[in-house]
Formats: sequence, structure tokens, C-alpha cells
Amino acid sequence: MNLTGSAPRTNRVAQLNAFGPGNVAIVERPLLDIKPGEVRIRVRAASLNHRDLLVARGQLSADTKLPLVPLSDCAGEVTEIGSEVSGFRIGDRVVAAQIPNWVSGRFSREVMASALGWAADGVLAEYFTGDQCGFVAMPDGLSFEEAATLPCAALTAWNALFEHGDLKPGQTVLVQGSGGVSTFALQFALAAGARVIATSGSESKLEPLRELGATHVIHYRKQPDWSRAVLEFTDGAGVDHVVEAGGAGTLDQSIKSTAVGGTISVIWMFTGAAGTFDALPLLTKTLRLQGIVGGSVEMLERLSGTIEALGIRPVIDRTFEMEDIVAAMKYLESGRHIGKIVVRVNGSEPRRHGATRAPLASPTPGNQS
Repeated sequence: MNLTGSAPRTNRVAQLNAFGPGNVAIVERPLLDIKPGEVRIRVRAASLNHRDLLVARGQLSADTKLPLVPLSDCAGEVTEIGSEVSGFRIGDRVVAAQIPNWVSGRFSREVMASALGWAADGVLAEYFTGDQCGFVAMPDGLSFEEAATLPCAALTAWNALFEHGDLKPGQTVLVQGSGGVSTFALQFALAAGARVIATSGSESKLEPLRELGATHVIHYRKQPDWSRAVLEFTDGAGVDHVVEAGGAGTLDQSIKSTAVGGTISVIWMFTGAAGTFDALPLLTKTLRLQGIVGGSVEMLERLSGTIEALGIRPVIDRTFEMEDIVAAMKYLESGRHIGKIVVRVNGSEPRRHGATRAPLASPTPGNQS
């Protein structure tokens, strides 16, 4: 027997009908009966990631099947639970994991098949239903819009710096750009007692990065050999961690900027994936070069707890309504944003003021997986 607070028969969803960001329409689909181990939420907000553009263009995978509900990140409230659900109650405020079958352990081909908004229908809908293992309690103190930014961008930054980065107080982190992952990485690094160097190709974004706490900012278009500035800022030592978003076009400079024993986490490839770089320093400086794709549900739980404890607030650039998803996609495509772009669904509510803002301290990383 299922427990329900609301059981509508249809679901308004955004649907990608043909490849191209302009080919998303709002349609109605039947709302299927909930299964014993599933949780259904009323989606309150979703957020966009650059990956969503590639999916919409048909550039991410030849296996993407249409029609497809886009987006992978959302927050909402539980409206219905299956008879075998034990961890949630109706009314709980939750976020959905972007890769729900990646509960713990290493990333694999098997868990990748559950990636929302890519391998499976996503979350831009009035209601989203999934297995109970793919939901995590929202951090107290965040609005739905803020919480909707966590499952991909925040978790990617968290994974890079703590789960697979072992960031320590006093170290230096280099972040590239001003998108969601980079702004979260900047905030997390500062909270952990590190200092941050940020790069951007836009003059208008340098001061906002300073205001977020970056110790130094570099305009990489004006200074293509920006590793020289990084080494100058670090007295020749280099940085301990690089959150690498550029890809082939920036990797060589990132390697030159990294200190002996440092880590480079590739979180995206905005300049492309194909290119050449001098690989010798990877060996001579014993650098660690790793790809980061989000994180597991267990990592998301640790992230959520830390955000609540430290009172970290996501940077949101602009909020759109669900009906304006095409405009939201175009705005993301323009690259003018700083932080995250959010889509409001089913209205929204103010943040819950239940958490007391704690003094910033080093987050406690979980075990590497």
C-alpha cells in the first residue's frame, strides 16, 4: 500500500522533442503509479549545467533518446512514498541526486546509465519520481532554488577538493572561470582555510570573483601565459589544487601552475577536448591529473551536511520560470552568468531559517572512493 499526500494523474514536464536548445516544450504526460521503493516529489526548483546544453544539442552522447525531459538537478518536497520506503516522510524537503544509482564507491558504466537528463529522463517537471536511494535531505537554511544547485556543480567541486583532493588549510587553489563549479570551489576552499586564485576571460567578472573572496584574479585573455602570474603570486611554488574547466586550451598552463605533488581536477573542457600539452611535469612534479564527474549519493549527503553546518550560500545569477526554459538555455549559452542559473517550478517558498550560521572552518572530508 502506498502512502500519499497528493496523487495527480498527469505531470507537466519540459520535453526535448528534437536536438537543439530551442526545441524544448512544456507538455503533459501521464503520472505513473508509484512503486514500493520509490519517492515522488513536487519539484520546486531545478538548475542548469553546461552539460544540459550539450545534451540538448545532441553532442554529449549518440545514445541520447528523444523525447527527453532535460536537467539533472532539482529540489522539492515529498508528496508520495512507496510502501517499502523507510527514510522519508511526506513533506520532507529533499534534493535529487543527479546519478541516483551511484550510491557509493567508484563511478562505473553501470551507474552512468542512471544519469538524469542524459541517459534517463531528467527533473524539469512538476513531479519527479525515483528510487528512495537517490534522494538526500536539503540543507536546513537554504531555499529550494539554492538547494537545486547542489547535485552537480556543488558536488563536483566538493568531490574535487575533498573526496579526491584532500584539501588542507593553508593550501592554495586555482579556479577557472565563474560558473557554478568554480564559484562553489572558491567558496569551499575559503571555508576550508585555503586561499584562492581565480581566472576569467571577462573583465566584468574579475571584481565579482574578488568579492567572493579570491585573493588574486587573472584575466587570461590579456595574459595567455597566466601560469607566470600564478607562480609570482605563490612565490614560485605553484598551487596545490587546480579546478580545471578549460580543457585542452588551458591544461598546459594549469600543469605549469601546479606545485610539486599537486592535484589537477578536470571538471569540464570549455576550450575543447583535443590538444597537446607537455606531459613531462606530470612525472617530474608527481602531479595527480583526474577527471571528476559529480559524485555519489553518499558524497552528496556529506556535502549537504557541511553546507548546513557552515552556512554556505550558493551563488545564483538569475532565476527563470519553467515555461521560460528556452530563454534559460539561451542565457546559459551566452556565458554571461556568474554562478548558477535556476528554473522555478510550482512556485517557491522562502528559505527555512532553522540553521544557525556557524563560523567557517575546515569541512570534514569523507573517505575517498
